[in-house]
Amino acid sequence: MPSAAAAISVRDLHKSYGSHEAVRGISFDIREGEVFGLLGPNGAGKTTTVEILEGYRERDAGDVTVLGYDPARSERGFRERIGVVLQQSQLFQNLTVGEIHRMFAGYYERSRDVDEVVELVGLADKRDARVKTLSGGQKRRLDLGVALVADPDLVFLDEPTTGFDPAARRAAWEMIRSLRSLGKTILLTTHYLDEAEQLADRVAVLREGVIVREGTPAELTSGTPETEIRYRVDGREVVVRTTEPTRVLHELTSEAVAAGREIEALTVRRPTLEDIYLLLTADDDE
Repeated sequence: MPSAAAAISVRDLHKSYGSHEAVRGISFDIREGEVFGLLGPNGAGKTTTVEILEGYRERDAGDVTVLGYDPARSERGFRERIGVVLQQSQLFQNLTVGEIHRMFAGYYERSRDVDEVVELVGLADKRDARVKTLSGGQKRRLDLGVALVADPDLVFLDEPTTGFDPAARRAAWEMIRSLRSLGKTILLTTHYLDEAEQLADRVAVLREGVIVREGTPAELTSGTPETEIRYRVDGREVVVRTTEPTRVLHELTSEAVAAGREIEALTVRRPTLEDIYLLLTADDDE
């Protein structure tokens, strides 16, 4: 059994499609109230894993507990406590934004105020607009609103900001942060590595059905990958890659001070989560 603080507990999860083993014995925990990022290229097993956790796909082997439930049983109590934003959805095109939210709110014994949710996802000015008139980004906001109308304890966000312009993405980030501040647990899959770095408390990187790295974004970016130091000497650019940037910078600055000169065009670039992701998945086809 998972600890009381675990919203999701996965142990030795397996799933195959014919001879292809899509998920090969992964294990991880997601704590209550955290944002957990599941990253990986297409075909890595992300969607399969998430669909098993949501109860939409049966597993072949392993133990899975979500909010104290086995999702494979698809119990009503489980469904009442989760919200799901799918990669693609097709809602009733002739209903308005407000009508869609009210319809889904009616499916639950406990739901949030519809107007509050519409405001939260940034669709207040589209409350009376029909779904078929919405832009791609607005439809993604609608999907998010539908997932939140039940006031779930756990929210699955599968590529939630696909199709958003930069301003809309930032607004969505703030909304996700506000959900975390309310104690909601969030499982986030995304192809935007800056999104995971900004939002996730911890991330797991999937490759060919196995987890190849797990930890906080800071932990993943502070390991062995080298820091890049660039500067100019007599008009020539010098590039140094090192796992000891503090020592190298100390030597450079000490020499410059002793010589009474400035270090020209000095830049220090630490590895980002995207760098680590690309390193871990370098052999995979995107």
